[in-house]
Amino acid sequence: MRTTETHAPLYLFLIVFVLVNGGKNRWWWLLFAIVVVSLSDVISSRLIKENIQRLRPCNDPTLNPPARFLLNYRPQSSSFTSSHAFNHFAQAAFFAITLKKYFKKWSSLFYLWAACIGYAQIYVGVHFPLDVVTGGTFGFLFGYLCARLFNKNYELS
Repeated sequence: MRTTETHAPLYLFLIVFVLVNGGKNRWWWLLFAIVVVSLSDVISSRLIKENIQRLRPCNDPTLNPPARFLLNYRPQSSSFTSSHAFNHFAQAAFFAITLKKYFKKWSSLFYLWAACIGYAQIYVGVHFPLDVVTGGTFGFLFGYLCARLFNKNYELS
């Protein structure tokens, strides 16, 4: 759940789906989707992480007993917030809201997808639960605002 190879098929499908079915505003949707992922990463990785230096669980020597880590490497960047959670919840909110007319009640599965990615961050030992919850909350809010802005001005036909 943590690799680009896992995420890429879903996001590629959504891009193709919108380009085929999105009508005259499909290119605006694609631009917004790119902006959502780009800005969510900048906000989480550059603005928040670089200003709140929190050790990741996998690098925290004070954890007693030592936690079990499931990665072959230990990321050195700050733990707060989880950029994976921020980015994927931002995308989930944007997709769920802008594509609701196509996917109806199934659009809530985007949130489940993001939650699984967030859980994986905790499971492998690279984030504390609060890092993921906060990243997911901020990501959701950012994606929600972007989706509302898109729907207000363009909306898919």
